[in-house]
Amino acid sequence: MILNVLRAKIHTVRVTEANINYRGSITIDQDLLDASGIREYEVVHVNNASNGNRIITYVIAGKAGSGDILMNGAAALKCNKGDVIHILAFGDIDEKEMDNFKPKVIHTDENNRLVEE
Repeated sequence: MILNVLRAKIHTVRVTEANINYRGSITIDQDLLDASGIREYEVVHVNNASNGNRIITYVIAGKAGSGDILMNGAAALKCNKGDVIHILAFGDIDEKEMDNFKPKVIHTDENNRLVEE
């Protein structure tokens, strides 16, 4: 059986901009993408811990080291600048792989910079 599982999570980042006048998506600092394994144009789920909103969108890579987390287009209606969000990516694996599987979860500081654990 194939299972759909959490494969990567950027835990607790702050939205740095919400711009309704854009075609849509979430822009994420390239350093965070690299650390999490999330890829540009990949579909992600965004859970807003500040207001409970949840959306599904796709990723645009932002400038490395910028700390940018930009909510673009319709996504900007669900998140405000300063909101705390979690970004999740999912993937399919064979259930036989579950015993050895661990999702990649990264954490950040208050400036959306990677925190090593």
